[in-house]
Amino acid sequence: MNFDQLNLAPAILRAVQEQGYTTPTPIQAQAIPVVLEGHDLLAGAQTGTGKTAGFTLPMLQLLSSRPARQPGAIRALVLTPTRELAAQVEESIRVYGKYLDLTSTVIFGGVGMNPQINRIARGVDILVATPGRLLDLEGQNHIDLSNVEILVLDEADRMLDMGFIHDVKKVLALLPKDKQSLLFSATFSDEIRELANGLLKSPKSVQVTPPNTTVERIAQVIYPVGRNRKKDVLAHLIGENDWSQVLVFTRTKFGANKVADFLNDKGIK
Repeated sequence: MNFDQLNLAPAILRAVQEQGYTTPTPIQAQAIPVVLEGHDLLAGAQTGTGKTAGFTLPMLQLLSSRPARQPGAIRALVLTPTRELAAQVEESIRVYGKYLDLTSTVIFGGVGMNPQINRIARGVDILVATPGRLLDLEGQNHIDLSNVEILVLDEADRMLDMGFIHDVKKVLALLPKDKQSLLFSATFSDEIRELANGLLKSPKSVQVTPPNTTVERIAQVIYPVGRNRKKDVLAHLIGENDWSQVLVFTRTKFGANKVADFLNDKGIK
């Protein structure tokens, strides 16, 4: 299959082809027709599968093919867990929608509100947002979500892992009932399924991620060790194995700084 067979508008196909894409990924081939038909969607897909285009392309097509309910109103909302993902999604919307008469913007915390408020005040069709900043601006009456036609929850499992479930539910309460909803998640916990059941109406299901499998090419080892010895064991393993590149995950920013300082003190850059 190629993109020509997905019934996308010539303006969208032109933008896709300019990016050098001719063949859709499995998630794109399965999700795009479902979304174009107007169905709600429950999709299992990780980062790297092409899922962003899987919802961006049909969303652009649907919005560009029908009149806005209210000029200047927000017509589509994409919720993401992080500012990095939000920026990446909004960039994709701009790239694929470059030949369409649709506008988009991105809002997230950690930066000033005023430029975001000004941009929204000028009118925007597609808003990409993290939940916290969205609720902040909505609470100050800068955002009206009553005309949203399409909602996308991207990386819903990460949103729950990061403690955003209550914020997400608050956002959902602000949206109209008669919208099309798309939920993307790499894993499906009971909480995700509960969220999907409350949000999605007779959804179609697409699954391209193996259900919670481990990666076969990675050797996995566990070292049971007391909390106060973990950094010592880490330094020992790096030295003993003469590892030159190591990726260490910590639970908090504070913890990350402590580990980095400890390793530097041990002569490990």
